Amino acid sequence: MSSRSILFGFHVVGVRLKTAPQSVHEVHIDSTRRDARMRQLVERARAADVRVVDSDDARLTQLVGNPRHQGVAARVDALPQVHSLDDLMDAVEGPPLVLALDGVTDPHNLGACLRVADGAGVHAVLAPKDHAVGLNATVAKVASGAAETVPYLMVTNLVRSLNELKERDIRIVGTSDDAPITLYEADLKGPMALVLGAEGKGLRQLTRKTCDLLVRIPMLGAVESLNVSVAAGVCLYEARRQRGGQP
Repeated sequence: MSSRSILFGFHVVGVRLKTAPQSVHEVHIDSTRRDARMRQLVERARAADVRVVDSDDARLTQLVGNPRHQGVAARVDALPQVHSLDDLMDAVEGPPLVLALDGVTDPHNLGACLRVADGAGVHAVLAPKDHAVGLNATVAKVASGAAETVPYLMVTNLVRSLNELKERDIRIVGTSDDAPITLYEADLKGPMALVLGAEGKGLRQLTRKTCDLLVRIPMLGAVESLNVSVAAGVCLYEARRQRGGQP
């Protein structure tokens, strides 16, 4: 994100007010909404000494750039980003769980992946700078607050970063439709980075070769593959199940 950006939607703005209120400059609200959810958000903003600006649907749509603002938008400073993979991994307590996205360029898919990653307790999400979407307002909205809580690191070379994880004894597990074993036959306990490719294209060849293990999600119906965020959820929660659900 740029140094100053717009967040919108109740959940996203609420998470920012809760986790980093000092970064919120002002909250714009649709003054015609007087329901409990709006009152709660306004109370949280005022408790944090954040200016609340009465607005209307047209002005909010202009501010946000689309009509899906739910009557709430906020002008915020971008949060400090972790600048290196080493910094991220050095801060992890317990077995690391990393999600790497190889070629996911749709902001809705990235937002959904970040939301799944947050729920599954992922320590970091990696993506290549040249083959991925960056954090933007659409990603933040779809992520429902997870863009604020899950470190998202865009790296110059994804394969090199995966090899750096290997040096830390983190196993690289990729997903592929033609993998020899299913997700449920694999041992997903211990330090792990799960690598998923873009829908249709899958993992790039060099990324695939970097993986220590390839697994597939059993597909029992007519469709050939799952949405990348759904696949991420299936795989990450299987890893959590095998770890006894522990963070």
